[in-house]
Amino acid sequence: MGGRSLGRRFEWLWAAFAVSTFGSWLALDAFPLIALVVLHAGPTEVSVMAAAGLAVGAAVAVPLGPWVEFRRKRPVMMAMDLIRFTALLSIPAAFVLGRLGFAQLLAVSVVVAAANITFRAASGAYLKALVPREDLLVANGRFEATTWTATALGPPLGGAAIGLFGPVTTVLADAVSFLLSAAGIGAIGGKEPQPPRPETPRRRAGDLLEGWRYLLAHPALRPLFFNTLLVNSLIMAASPVLAVLMLDHLGFAPWQYGLAFGVPCLGGLLGSRLAPRLVARFGQYKVLLTFGALRTCWVPGLAFIRPGAAGLVLVIVVEFGLITCMGVFNPVFATYRLDRIPTDRVARTLSAWSVTGNATIAALTALWGLLAGVTGPRTAIGVAGLLMLAAPLLLPLRDRAPQREGEPGGAVRSFKWPWRQAS
Repeated sequence: MGGRSLGRRFEWLWAAFAVSTFGSWLALDAFPLIALVVLHAGPTEVSVMAAAGLAVGAAVAVPLGPWVEFRRKRPVMMAMDLIRFTALLSIPAAFVLGRLGFAQLLAVSVVVAAANITFRAASGAYLKALVPREDLLVANGRFEATTWTATALGPPLGGAAIGLFGPVTTVLADAVSFLLSAAGIGAIGGKEPQPPRPETPRRRAGDLLEGWRYLLAHPALRPLFFNTLLVNSLIMAASPVLAVLMLDHLGFAPWQYGLAFGVPCLGGLLGSRLAPRLVARFGQYKVLLTFGALRTCWVPGLAFIRPGAAGLVLVIVVEFGLITCMGVFNPVFATYRLDRIPTDRVARTLSAWSVTGNATIAALTALWGLLAGVTGPRTAIGVAGLLMLAAPLLLPLRDRAPQREGEPGGAVRSFKWPWRQAS
């Protein structure tokens, strides 16, 4: 199932996704590093930049969801790639000219965050047209495997590049990756029909909230919406706290920290390969529910890390279990979600999902930083883990039979458009 061809046009889309994903992981943490090393910013400024980039970028992206819905998706995706290329390219350009400042880093982080959300909304709508419904899981599994490969390889290579060539090197590489992504999407070719436009300006104003209305009214997507918000936000909020615990309090070397999170990415590759086979054997809903619950059971173990080899092994085992479960859950979830959003609401709904996710991650990241400062990083990680154990209660308790397109809970059976939205 996982090895068959999905066609030349999908291969170009996959190639575009791969190059931009590797570029982004290569430049992981490049902005905080530049702020600290080049601009001599303090921890507060770095935290503000990380949280504000997500929050303001999400706010900027809110009106873009309806705008994307009524336009051809491939030109929108190419435009967002070119915007990200231009914004990121301004960083090394300003650095060479000696004009780089903290305000520019913040502005670029906002632009990139808004473009990321808009791109994902357009690409999620586009994937439905490019790939037949029965192949969506295979397509999403390939995107998931690519993501975990980039996660494993990108940060170590990026760290080596920064050490050899300087702190803005990976930002330049990330910018070029978006240019190559735009070229790959342009090479897809084919004729894309123009989506119908809203009938009246009043309807267009109401479209701003249509994505949230649909999510909150949908009996299957609503619980998944809150479940993924909680799980993803807690994982992201606990990540910087875990870095402080391991690197500062427990004295792990940076290479050990990288090893602890690089090796477990092999679990993501394993999970993405298993996902289609598990769905074929047990059904989509059972796999979604089972691995949606299993992925929440691992984080509490991180509160028990100790110094030395035993602590390092514990992190690797916990992260491997978490990432393997996510590797199965994510493509199944992405397919389940796309299958239940009507074609004429995909961009707005995915945009609403991403906007809410980014804002929630920004808020919880700031909150967990404060919590760690008051209680200590180990306690903050433990609290995040305990809250995650409650997340399975938010999963849909029973499967919903597909209905006609346009009805809440209905699956899309007509039209075609492509991409995978990260969970």
